[in-house]
Amino acid sequence: MADTGSDVPVFRVDSVSYRYRETVALAGISLTIDAGERVALLGANGSGKSTLLKMLDGLIFPDQGHIEVLGHELSTEALKDDGFSRMFRQQVGFVFQNSDAQLFSPSVREEIAFGPLHLGLPLEEAGRRVDDTLHIMGLEQLADRPPYNLSGGEKKKVALASVLAISPDVFLFDEPTAGLDPKTVSFLERMVLQLSDAGKTVVTATQDLELARVIADRVLVLGEDHRLAGEGPPDEVLTDRELLLDSNLIHDHSHRHDERGLEHIHPHSHLTDHGHQHG
Repeated sequence: MADTGSDVPVFRVDSVSYRYRETVALAGISLTIDAGERVALLGANGSGKSTLLKMLDGLIFPDQGHIEVLGHELSTEALKDDGFSRMFRQQVGFVFQNSDAQLFSPSVREEIAFGPLHLGLPLEEAGRRVDDTLHIMGLEQLADRPPYNLSGGEKKKVALASVLAISPDVFLFDEPTAGLDPKTVSFLERMVLQLSDAGKTVVTATQDLELARVIADRVLVLGEDHRLAGEGPPDEVLTDRELLLDSNLIHDHSHRHDERGLEHIHPHSHLTDHGHQHG
């Protein structure tokens, strides 16, 4: 699945819709993601962010529309081809929101080794990748620990390490900072920027506006109607108050500030700190 040209996007999503039984998850989504981009996919809970990421990873497929990866259709039939499937799985890595759903091996070392071995790398090469990844992620002291005994932040690092060991060109992150302490959040932010510096494409689904501001060079917003509500550079999208309100990414609170009962309306993000902006 080699690149067919510099003008071919990594992903092309064309009029994609999807339902979970009777529940709409995506409704006519069209977008492109180019090589080397850092894209934040913003949306409130239930807007369809995770569904779209799963489609980009070939875990589920559209009810309507289609998805291309580097000019090749991404479908059930395409992934039945062993050659295409192997190359796709080597080039696209997915870090799940819930690390417990991703980790299953008896030790951290075996967890990181699983991907390279599954791709058929020689034992020596797989071992070298494991050692390098343990060092990069600062996990050497945890190498022989079972993942289920780790903290939430440590599990997230192991999940990322298991993808890093494959050395994909594309990283998909689903709510990577959910439930993490500030130190681990800062680590993940730096890691995303380092991946970008290395030429990787990074797509991050989140509702954390501050995270999007730090890690993205383009922001896509999914509305509560499961359609693409807006897109653009972070400085434009994250200052578009009406777009963020309509997409349920911020909400207005009214507060009384003095004995006269005067009220001010402050926009609040759902997940960032409640700093006030007075008008």
